[in-house]
Amino acid sequence: MNVRSDMISMPAPPKVLWDAPVGPQLWRIARDWILRGELLPGTRLSEVDIANLFGVSRQPVREAFIKLSEEALLEIRPQRGTYVSRISIAAVTSARFVREAVEADIVRLVAKTPEQSLLDELEGLLAAQEEVLEGPEPQKFLALDEQFHRRLAEAAGQSQAWEILQPLKTQMDRMRYLNARHFSRAQLLEQHSQIVEAIRAENPGSAEDAMRNHLRQLLDDLPVIAKALPHFFENGGAELMG
Repeated sequence: MNVRSDMISMPAPPKVLWDAPVGPQLWRIARDWILRGELLPGTRLSEVDIANLFGVSRQPVREAFIKLSEEALLEIRPQRGTYVSRISIAAVTSARFVREAVEADIVRLVAKTPEQSLLDELEGLLAAQEEVLEGPEPQKFLALDEQFHRRLAEAAGQSQAWEILQPLKTQMDRMRYLNARHFSRAQLLEQHSQIVEAIRAENPGSAEDAMRNHLRQLLDDLPVIAKALPHFFENGGAELMG
């Protein structure tokens, strides 16, 4: 891999911990770079260059590449090389569909009898998101977004359902980073506030509507993002333009 400053925003890669398996560490690091858009779609990756970058052998790099390809984050082309994949719009919209179905039921359960401690925690997450609303990098904002939705699943007794969603929403998460990096995050925060207000009012119907509206926002955002950043998407996002 030719590691360029315009692809990776960090000055140096994270250090590998030698008392833990190396392959999963490399997978996690490269996965984060791809999700955050720091490794650009179409970038050619080299096992040798990645191994040299981290000071490891090629075997754990190969293991990481295989796992990333299984997640459709890398495309391994025999005799040609390994490339960062482009975002699949079909995968994004399918993940959004499944996520809406699951999280609409989750928030209905939570809104029936919300505990005050949960409401306080959700309000704290909203306040924390507001503090990083205008930051140049979206990592902190999206980490809090993830924590917000995960906490709702936990409160509903559906932690396992949330874990099942994780591999399904990989391409959706890439799109979320693009959205949060290049467009306003204020609307997302306002939608979170509406969800919390409905839960506080113990109104399952309103909570479900607020969650569905929140997750359907992606359908409006996706064509705008694909038009602004076509090189991130398969076929330049052509299916959204016709």
